[in-house]
Amino acid sequence: MNMKKVNLIVVALFFSALSACGQGQSKEKIVAGSSEDVKTYPEAKPNSYWKKVLSPDAYDIMVNKGTEPPFHNPYWDNHEKGIYVSAATGKPLFSSDTKFDSGTGWPSFFKPIDPKAIMIVKDYSDGMVRDEVVERSTGLHLGHVFDDGPAPTGLRYCLDSYALKFVKAK
Repeated sequence: MNMKKVNLIVVALFFSALSACGQGQSKEKIVAGSSEDVKTYPEAKPNSYWKKVLSPDAYDIMVNKGTEPPFHNPYWDNHEKGIYVSAATGKPLFSSDTKFDSGTGWPSFFKPIDPKAIMIVKDYSDGMVRDEVVERSTGLHLGHVFDDGPAPTGLRYCLDSYALKFVKAK
């Protein structure tokens, strides 16, 4: 009977240790290139952090890499002067001086304020290969860039309004 108790304790300890090890590994598993990857993006944060600070629409777009409907978003038809900053960090990204009407229903720009503020990464989602625009510091999704824009760059940064906040010029 004494041996049974010892065996039960050993088995319980074994499963307890196995369970604890499994939990530790899943918490630390970060997908490379994700918005939680601090090795790639110095200001990356856990998704739980972004869920607290972003609106539900911004979270869906920036963290889950979703998209908003064309022609039914805050900035596709905004013609005011100012700058567009990251909805997550407030860092300046695009200027109204480089915004143009692409006819797509999303805000479109031909160049960023500072090319170092963004990063282009390959996006293989939805059975396509596209160039995704992410915020360089956080890895958060902003939109996509295409090579059918106007001069002088020939680029069209097609962004999601909810990834941005507009700061009107004074």
